[in-house]
Amino acid sequence: MAPASDTARTVIMTVDDDPGVSRAVARDLRRRYGASYRIVRAESGESALEALRELKLRGDAVAVILADFRMPGLNGIEFLERAMDVHPGARRVLLTAYADTNAAIDAINVVDLDHYLLKPWDPPEEKLYPVMDDLLEAWRSSDRDHRPVPFTKVVGHRWSARSSEVREFLARNQVPYRWYSSDEPEGRRLLAAAGQDGQRLPLVVTPDGTPLVEPEAPEIAAHVGLATTPAADFYDLVVVGGGPAGLGAAVYGASEGLRTVLVERSATGGQAGQSSRIENYLGFPDGVSGAQLTDRARRQAAKFGAEVLTTCEVTGLEVNGAARTVRFSDGSAIAAHSVILATGVSYRTLPAPGTEELTGCGVFYGSALTEAPACQGHDVYIVGGANSAGQAAMYLRRGAKSVTLLVRGPSLTASMSYYLVQQIEEAPNVSVRTGTVVEAAHGSGRLEQLTLRDSATGQSELVDAQWLFVFIGAAPLTDWLDGTVLRDERGFILAGPDLTPDGRPPADWELDRPPYHLETNVPGVFVAGDARAESAKRVASAVGEGAMAVMLVHRYLEQS
Repeated sequence: MAPASDTARTVIMTVDDDPGVSRAVARDLRRRYGASYRIVRAESGESALEALRELKLRGDAVAVILADFRMPGLNGIEFLERAMDVHPGARRVLLTAYADTNAAIDAINVVDLDHYLLKPWDPPEEKLYPVMDDLLEAWRSSDRDHRPVPFTKVVGHRWSARSSEVREFLARNQVPYRWYSSDEPEGRRLLAAAGQDGQRLPLVVTPDGTPLVEPEAPEIAAHVGLATTPAADFYDLVVVGGGPAGLGAAVYGASEGLRTVLVERSATGGQAGQSSRIENYLGFPDGVSGAQLTDRARRQAAKFGAEVLTTCEVTGLEVNGAARTVRFSDGSAIAAHSVILATGVSYRTLPAPGTEELTGCGVFYGSALTEAPACQGHDVYIVGGANSAGQAAMYLRRGAKSVTLLVRGPSLTASMSYYLVQQIEEAPNVSVRTGTVVEAAHGSGRLEQLTLRDSATGQSELVDAQWLFVFIGAAPLTDWLDGTVLRDERGFILAGPDLTPDGRPPADWELDRPPYHLETNVPGVFVAGDARAESAKRVASAVGEGAMAVMLVHRYLEQS
């Protein structure tokens, strides 16, 4: 027998409508194989099929199915034929009386029967176990991968915007998952096991086997172990946003004894979390991926006791006496002595016709890490001239046939780090088209072509394209602060000296001191990272501002 560690979730199933026989088969199987396999018994073909579907959704492997021939409803042959659709790799055995031997022989061709056993099989040491040993050995040595899959499974259409969003959500939240196209056999088996016909996608199957049809992010988060609701109503510090600045604030706040909660609307890491490799971050001479850096920071914050909540969209900030109240889109709220706004920025959308309709269907914002495997051998276009675009180009070039950077400006040097510019110049399959903009995107259901325009000459060119990744601009996620926190004309949050250009404090400022360096016009509410006006837009500076904001929170709390 195989070691228990290899087969801890692997099932041997027996189906017989006679309760006495069913118990006897299960007893004999459990006596010999119970330490290494899970023995599941059913007393009808229908109930057995239901159990097989549940096992399929949970990712449990089925090694052998033993079914009695004479059962009401579905007989053994009919049952095994349908069982093949759910677990095609399982070995199939028909239990039959001597009088039904001919039927068993015919079944070898009908359902590719592996063996038939005559009842009774006493003693099992001679008539049952040798057959089972051979079948289990054959199952283990077959070419199929029978190991259990303890991952979330996603079934969807390759060119579905919603499927792309779900995959991106899981990947950015460090949730292991396996992708299945709805057109491939295993995808169809999972859909059938969930009772779906493929019209409503994506299907997300959680590790415990729960099927979620067209789920929204909060529903997924609640089923895959992500915290979505706060443990308390009041904290010392609420950090809004889970990018480098927010994670830095959560780590330093919690490590210094503040009751800290970080709330994030989608996934921790921000734009930096989507970076394939950050090579100029202090302490990582060989570079570090955004996902790795995010995972370490998140675990570090949790180690110090910070709560990290996902799929919490903040919609409002209120001042209620000494408390600062943060309101969420679901109507709930939490309050705290202080708040750090670390909402970061999002990529601006392309205004070109066709791009909105094809978003998620060949046009992607960020997403390079998630979509990279599908770009193997294809021509890829990237819009943008800053570090995010350069990092994506160097990552995608590993498998892509070619990568073309489309840059509006005259060169990369004005907005991209020198080391990245050098790498791009040395990469044989990466080219740069400066002074070029996307004029339109074309395709039916998926991206097929792009119209590119040369800004200098005004000439347009139609190119074939399946993949367009966009990394342009920085739009602050601060609209929800309108009427409470002062922002500049672009929406970035004003703080510290920017609030007192003439030496006078902002209107309605009631304290006898000026705002601290990262403090907004609302006392006790601070800003850190890319959302702050005139910030450096670099990972290291964002982390530093998160830590600095916590220091200023302490100063504020001491004087309150």
